[in-house]
Amino acid sequence: LLKLELSLKTSYFSGDNVTLYKNSKINACIASGSFYTDGMIIVPASMGTIGRIASGTSITMVERAADVILKEKRKLIIVPRETPFSTIHLKNLLALDQAGAHILPASPGFYSGQKTFEDLVDFVVARILDQLNIEQDLMDPYQG
Repeated sequence: LLKLELSLKTSYFSGDNVTLYKNSKINACIASGSFYTDGMIIVPASMGTIGRIASGTSITMVERAADVILKEKRKLIIVPRETPFSTIHLKNLLALDQAGAHILPASPGFYSGQKTFEDLVDFVVARILDQLNIEQDLMDPYQG
């Protein structure tokens, strides 16, 4: 927790596998097409962020990085925050889907025997990681 608090006061914090950037740092390396990534996950994604990405209006580092991911044809996974969706929300989500983004609402499958809140969260996290082909042991693949 201390590291996270410190990182919010600086432009970035580097950990073993994590680098945090201020959302105002629009020129961060991850917001450039020449900075290679396998993809990007925005969780939770507000409808304001979704709308700006869908319209190509990037005013923050997260939005610019997502714009770059789409233009470079890499995986962009959007986990919408709000519910229910309005017609405007659905149109923006459709525009992102048509641009190549993967829309993954945080909707756990209640059919897999989850017993705790953590089980429900693990279900969604496992689905997100599966989209980027990241090995996970939170949930076994469905066997039928």
